[in-house]
Amino acid sequence: MELLWTGKALSDLTRLHEFLATANKSAAGRAVQALTAAALTLVSNPRIGERLEEFEPREVRRILVGRYELRYEIVQSTIFVLRLWHTREER
Repeated sequence: MELLWTGKALSDLTRLHEFLATANKSAAGRAVQALTAAALTLVSNPRIGERLEEFEPREVRRILVGRYELRYEIVQSTIFVLRLWHTREER
């Protein structure tokens, strides 16, 4: 499996880091590392996340990483990281 980040997911990661870094730079780094590490684990176990029925027939899934939700889509042999956000955000 190949892992690709969409532009929106990368923007989410940047936004998250910038927001957290204003209060605590090391916490911001740890959060980004945890999210990127979680995404990498999907390569070996892509269907570990909960499938989101509202996106069918697309195979969109989500995993929780601490207090963050990471949504991704499996298309053939590619995993696309779609979006990520803190679970307290209104989405």
